[in-house]
Amino acid sequence: MAEEPKVTLHWLNWSRAQSILWLLEELDIAYDLQVYHRQKNMLAPPALRKIHPLGKSPVITVKAPGVADPIVLAETAFIVQYLCDHFPKGTALVPQRWKDGQEGQVGGETQEWMRYQYLLHYIEGSFMTTMLLNIVLTGLKGSHIPFYIRPVTTRIANQTIGMMVLPNLKRHFAMMEQLLATSPGDGKYICGRTLTGADIMLSYPLITGKDGAFDKIGSWEKGTFKATFPRLHAYIQRLADEPGWKRSMDKIREIEGAGRNPGQRSARL
Repeated sequence: MAEEPKVTLHWLNWSRAQSILWLLEELDIAYDLQVYHRQKNMLAPPALRKIHPLGKSPVITVKAPGVADPIVLAETAFIVQYLCDHFPKGTALVPQRWKDGQEGQVGGETQEWMRYQYLLHYIEGSFMTTMLLNIVLTGLKGSHIPFYIRPVTTRIANQTIGMMVLPNLKRHFAMMEQLLATSPGDGKYICGRTLTGADIMLSYPLITGKDGAFDKIGSWEKGTFKATFPRLHAYIQRLADEPGWKRSMDKIREIEGAGRNPGQRSARL
């Protein structure tokens, strides 16, 4: 029997490593889990810099048979692509690329595959940039800010969120709502009828806002996030109900304790 690659996920609390943990569960492969915790300043611990120079998570190491040094994978989209390419069940998480008879032709790609490729870049680029800006600004209102200047920082944060973050998030969520409304084959996932790596990438940043956290960002056209984006709200709940997501959450609770919930900390992405 051929030796299997040894996969290790370097998991950081309150990070998108939770999405990669779901991916590993979905791929149904053996893996090790190394757990790291954020420091009081919410930055990752220095130990992660021993794995990758940026010291961020998610990061994966793969010890391949016959290869001297471990392969280090960083950035969520790259991790998703690499693991789906190299493990058998990964093919089910990537849409079919070519329409029948149009292999290799410009424009011969399926709608599902085009969406998938776009979303891999969009999620890590445009969407998470806006989400992280909201996190940074929200931090200016936190208890770690000295109380005597907190009214000033809170006012600045609220004004900036209102002017920059909320309008952009509304556009992002409206686009996701439209993508779900036009999902190929009337699918219930964002690329079509089946779960893909793009859904898994979206899981953590969206599920963290599932239970009212998005409503705290600002006002929505129909009063609440759920009423304004009903398809997106339902989609987020479907992701949270996926067996693989639940297994990933259970895995962390086994390690961190029953009271820890890594998918519900909306300010820590």
